[in-house]
Amino acid sequence: MGVARGIGILVGTVVILGIGIYGPATLLGPLPAASVSRIALDEPEPTTPPALPTAGASAITLAASGAPFAASGSAEAVPMASITKTITALVVLDRHPLGENSPGQTVPITSDDYLSYIDYRDAGTRTVTVYTADAWTEREMLQAMLLGSSNNHADTLARWAFGSVDDYVIAANAWLAENGLADTVVVDATGLSDRSVGTAADLARLSALALETPAIATVLSEPVTGLPSRRGVINTTTYMPENGVIGVSRSYTDAAGICLQFGLDVHVEGAEEPLRVYGVFLGQPDWDTLDAGMLALVESAKAGVSAQPVIAEGTPVATFTTAWGDTARGVAGLSPETVRWGQVTPKVTVDTDQVTTAGAGATVGSILVDDGSGTERTVSLKLDSSIHDPDFLWRLSHPVVLVGTWIDSF
Repeated sequence: MGVARGIGILVGTVVILGIGIYGPATLLGPLPAASVSRIALDEPEPTTPPALPTAGASAITLAASGAPFAASGSAEAVPMASITKTITALVVLDRHPLGENSPGQTVPITSDDYLSYIDYRDAGTRTVTVYTADAWTEREMLQAMLLGSSNNHADTLARWAFGSVDDYVIAANAWLAENGLADTVVVDATGLSDRSVGTAADLARLSALALETPAIATVLSEPVTGLPSRRGVINTTTYMPENGVIGVSRSYTDAAGICLQFGLDVHVEGAEEPLRVYGVFLGQPDWDTLDAGMLALVESAKAGVSAQPVIAEGTPVATFTTAWGDTARGVAGLSPETVRWGQVTPKVTVDTDQVTTAGAGATVGSILVDDGSGTERTVSLKLDSSIHDPDFLWRLSHPVVLVGTWIDSF
């Protein structure tokens, strides 16, 4: 009797202790976090797509860092005429930066520069007159090269910044590769060579790089002044400003055809800022075709661009599932409106909190939205329905899950 009684006391003690731990651990202990799975975004409602020329090669993008969201024609590298001078400007400015309104350093005209001018003039290509006694500022050089499309000024800038045109070419191709424009290659500073070639995809991004460079943007937008004005430089880049077009380069060679590098500001009623699209048309057969192509793009932009949330409120992006079977969707909260082309599908990155129970409308993380404009925006992630606490029967019947969670909480 004594042994049996002792065993009974031991068993009873274990049971009592077990109940003392088991009950609180299962009924009062912490719950495991819900698992999260992503929901793919639906394709956007069809809108008017960008209208691009069927001839040659063309592309448009929303930022220098973004891939084109529309392209047409050849994807191969083709001669790019005076768009090459845009590269010259960017590479020289990389070596000798110029403030938005600064005249910059003095660029003396050497005998080589004068002879270069004579050679280009006699060959019948675009030039702006220079003399060996001249002292041009860097900004004036850019005016002559970009606005006047002066071939001799392109070579002079290359020699001034890098010592020789050959050394400039080496530096320019390295710069193109560093900026992710590896499908574009230059062999000169002017674009007269048909071996200076680029893809429409690269050169659309180059348009953005140029217009996002304050020195170039101000040269393109301001009147010709100083020495360039006295030498007869006129703005050859201005093109359809009444339609919101900002010309960066407009040129022709036999090998390249007609080439236009541009920005396009698309205004939307009620929006503070327009949407700027950057693009390029290469290899256009004639000026009428170029005009028709640009007008078609402008009209498609008017129809396709609107102010809309970066991601529509209530858009489901994730599902929360608990171990006890409750589910709720994580949806986008209220987001600011931006002006964008509806054809662009935004990319989202979802960052979720650990969720056990929460009410409908609770903030449970954030959504990082990239709509292709080059600016990412953060939107709150909310639950579309409540996640409830499990009933006591589920708690009592899942000791392993709950005790494990309880232990992990220490």
